[in-house]
Formats: sequence, structure tokens, C-alpha cells
Amino acid sequence: MIKYNLQMFADGENQNQSVRSYTKEFKDFIEAVFGARAYFRDFFVNDEIEALDGVSNGATAFSVKTSDIPVVVGEYSKDANTGMGTGTGKSSRFGNRTEVIYKDIDVPYTWGYTFHEGLDRHTVNNDLDSAVADRLELQANAKMSKFDKQHGKFISANAGKSIAGGVKVTKDNVVDVFNELSKHFTNIGAVGVKKAKVTPDVYNAIIDTGLATTAKGADINISDNVITKFKGFVIEEIPDALFQTKEVIYAYVEHCAKAFAGIETARTIESEDFDGLALQGAGKCGEYIPKDNAKAVAKVTVTGA
Repeated sequence: MIKYNLQMFADGENQNQSVRSYTKEFKDFIEAVFGARAYFRDFFVNDEIEALDGVSNGATAFSVKTSDIPVVVGEYSKDANTGMGTGTGKSSRFGNRTEVIYKDIDVPYTWGYTFHEGLDRHTVNNDLDSAVADRLELQANAKMSKFDKQHGKFISANAGKSIAGGVKVTKDNVVDVFNELSKHFTNIGAVGVKKAKVTPDVYNAIIDTGLATTAKGADINISDNVITKFKGFVIEEIPDALFQTKEVIYAYVEHCAKAFAGIETARTIESEDFDGLALQGAGKCGEYIPKDNAKAVAKVTVTGA
């Protein structure tokens, strides 16, 4: 748990003013809590969210440079008139040259949050600076639930492959489902650590197959109902609520996307309505995944409840 002395942070040019800004501190809380708690943190680069404090009111979070020029693989020529002889200055033994041009793509914020609380000196029953520190940390933790749901929605919307899991994924068909996932990631030439976030039902179906045993070299502990890897995927059980309706598995190569949060404001201001401080905050967030990387994201759907 992170503890900040916010009175120390407040020292300086704002010390004698009625409004104090805590955007930097709230940014630190968001980054720290995300790294420790976010269910889909490994979907994003470095298991992190890029948090920016004091962002403007614009719709664009940042720009990225990308290129949709495919890599051309050719053969080296040894022809006497290629790059030599009559082909001097008019040809190359390396083959045709492809010009590489990078494009600037603006990445927008797509959703946001606010909070508005009051700390009355007569009722808060705590030092105001300590109370502000506690509430900012609690707000950062509360935001993780919203981040998790938004990130699950983003993964689902950007999955480049959807696999049907039948009415329900059970111990009888879970192997077939993971065989399809494995086949897909192999065929696209995915490079990196493959992760699979699964519902509790799917997790237990894997355990109950009897195929994942220590005798077969599986990473499993039946006594504690723990399995860490199955069919080449690092497995993690997460709550049903983080999946979209009738979706039960999100599989992807880790670190294939970027998450970001802009902290517009996090402040306290003396209230006119009571003897104390209004604690207010607002921000905007979003995610980005390159089009090619979406191929390395898959989901499994079911038709049953």
C-alpha cells in the first residue's frame, strides 16, 4: 500500500491558496495500483498504464508512428547485367527497393471518469491531509474495476479471431477449444508469451479433464486447484463479470497493446456549502492496438447461458 504525505506535496506555490492540485499524486496512485491489481495488465506494454497528469481538454491522447508497408522478401541476384554491366545505375542485385513511409496516427481518448467527495472538518474525524491521501488511494483502487471492465470490452472488440466453444466449455470439449486456439496462434506465426484469461467454469474444466497432471509434466497443483499452463498458454482465472456476454476465454500474446489515462484534475477546494474541502477529480482514458497485433488476440464464445 502506498502512503503519501500530501501536506509535503502541497507545500509551495499552492500552500496559501484555497485550491490544491494532486494530479501528480493521483497519477502515481493509478500507475501503482494498475501494476498490482489490473487483471489485464499483461495485455499492455510493460504491464503498465501510461498515466499523464495535467492533460488538456483535447480528444487526442497521443500520436503513434506506424507503417502498413509489408516486408518484401526477395532473392539476391547474380545476373551479369543487374547492378553491373548494362544494368549499372539502373538496377540492383538486392531486388526492387520498397520505400518505407511512416504515418502519424492520432489515438483518441474513448472513456472517462469523475469523483466528487466532501471532507467536513466537523465530521471527518481525521486529519484532513491524511483523509485526502486515503481517499485518493481508495479512488485509484475503485477506478481499477472500471479499467478492468473497459479493458475486457476492448480486448473483445479487437479480437482478430473468434472461436466457437459450443453451448458451454466443459471438461469434454475444453481440449478441442485450446487446440483451436493453439492452431490459430501457430498459423499466424505469433511470437511471445501466450496468455489465456478464462472464466471460473473454464478453469475448472481444465482441471477436471485429468489431462493436466504432474505425471505428464503439467504445471498444476490439484490440492490447491491451481494450474499455470495448458496447451502452451499461461492460464489465469478471472471473474465472469470481466467478460462480455457469452464469452469465456480471452487469449493473446502479452504486451501487444497500450493503455493510457489522462488525469485532467485531482484537487481539493474549500467548499461554500460546509466547513471543509471538496475532493474532486476527472480524467479520460483509452487503449490502442496496432491492426497487425489484433491478429494475436482471440476470444472463445458460447451459446449457452
